[in-house]
Amino acid sequence: MIVEICANSYASAYNAEKAGAHRIELCSELAVGGITPSFGLIKQVVENLKIPVFVLIRPRSGNFTYSKAEFDIMKKDIALSKELGCQGIVSGVLNIDNTIDLNRTKELIDCAKPLPFVFHRAFDWVPDVFVALHDLVDIGVKRVLTSGQETSAFEGLEILKKLKIASYGAITILTGGGITLENVIKFKQADFNEIHCSLTTLNPSKYVSKIKMNSAKHFDETKISISNFDKIKEFIESLS
Repeated sequence: MIVEICANSYASAYNAEKAGAHRIELCSELAVGGITPSFGLIKQVVENLKIPVFVLIRPRSGNFTYSKAEFDIMKKDIALSKELGCQGIVSGVLNIDNTIDLNRTKELIDCAKPLPFVFHRAFDWVPDVFVALHDLVDIGVKRVLTSGQETSAFEGLEILKKLKIASYGAITILTGGGITLENVIKFKQADFNEIHCSLTTLNPSKYVSKIKMNSAKHFDETKISISNFDKIKEFIESLS
């Protein structure tokens, strides 16, 4: 069974390889489901690891429906990730109704070529996973990361099994989301060939400030944080 570790730092990627993982999905900010890592991090990991490194291309947290500017950023990030030597791309785009944006996703696939392209867990938001699965096959996706539309893959195991049957071997079902030492055997028993997990430990900081840098309002994935034109204009005018 191939074990892919979702690594959010150089230390995580290094530990994954040394422990025997087969592949890395490199990202930042696990708290919001992952976003595109810095290019410095990509370069450091690719230069020092021997196992394949797939890079998550997601320009922000929140939904998976992107503006033209955001989409252009994603294409540039793919090109730069390829230049840095990554071995695969993880990404995807949804329409406003959470169906797969096939045209834009196909464009990302073409940008990623000749590297393999993985459709990420935006798949778990689609209204019909079986329609979506065959749509992804049609546009050339070879692997989809999914928890079976549940908070954890263990809870979504029955859907995952059905997706595996429905795939007819044309696309790999990469099971991921809440897979742990306690439940991983269930996925092996169900004959899944690949699993995705982070297996992180939360290590306390040695020195902790009373000033918190986290902002709870920015963890709401039903909202997208954008600097407001009118507020900025009024703010600057108030200083005149």
